[in-house]
Amino acid sequence: MKLSISKSIIALVLGAGLTAQAGIFTYSGGSYSIPDGSLAGVSSQISVSGLNYQLADITVTLNLSGGYNGDLYAYLSYDGKLVPLLNRIGVTSGNAFGSSGAGMTVTFNDFGSLGDIHSAGNGVLNGAYQADGRNISPLSSGSSFDSASRATLDGTFGFGVNPVDPNGVWTLFFADVSSGGGTATLNSWSLNITAVPEPVNVALGCFTGVFLVVSLVRSQRLRKLIAAR
Repeated sequence: MKLSISKSIIALVLGAGLTAQAGIFTYSGGSYSIPDGSLAGVSSQISVSGLNYQLADITVTLNLSGGYNGDLYAYLSYDGKLVPLLNRIGVTSGNAFGSSGAGMTVTFNDFGSLGDIHSAGNGVLNGAYQADGRNISPLSSGSSFDSASRATLDGTFGFGVNPVDPNGVWTLFFADVSSGGGTATLNSWSLNITAVPEPVNVALGCFTGVFLVVSLVRSQRLRKLIAAR
C-alpha cells in the first residue's frame, strides 16, 4: 500500500510540470465603430494574466455588425508580433471589391473548420475560420492577395523558436480601408488562450521526480538490508 501511494505521489510530481492552463479573456470596453474609409483605424486591448509561461494555443472571437466585410482589415498584435485576422475578405485578381457581407460572429484558430476566411463568401459570416494571415498592405492588388503567404496564430505566438509569455496586453487593430460601404461596429472580442509551463520549470519538475524515485528505491533497499539482519 505504501509503495502504491509513493508511486502515485511521484506520478503527480512528474506530471505537475506539464499541466496546461487555459483562460478566456474578454474585452471589457463597450462596442465601438470602425471609421469608414480610414487607414488610421482604431484599436482596443485585452490584458491577460495568471497563465503559465508559454502560449500553446490561441483562439480569437470577433462579433461585428454592419459595414462591408470586403473593406475590413484587422490584426492581432502582441510582443512585437502580429497576425492579420481579416485582410479584405474576398479580394482577389478577379474581385477587386471583396465579399459584400455586413458583419460576422466568428472564431479564429489554426484549425478552423471553415478554412481561410479570405475565401468566405458574401453575407453575414458565422463559424470557425482560420485567420487570413496575409501580412500585406490591405491596399495591395488582387493578384498580391492571390499569391501572398500566410501566417498562423499558433505559429506566430505559440510553440516555436521564441514562444511568447501570454501574460500581458494584447491589441486588436481594426480599419475600414475603403469608403462607401457603411460603418462597421465591433460589438465584442475575446481571447481563449492555452499555456504551458516554462521549459526550465518542466525540467526541474522532472528532475525532482527522478530524485524522488531514486530516493524511494534506496530507502526500500536499506529497509530490506536492516530487516535481513
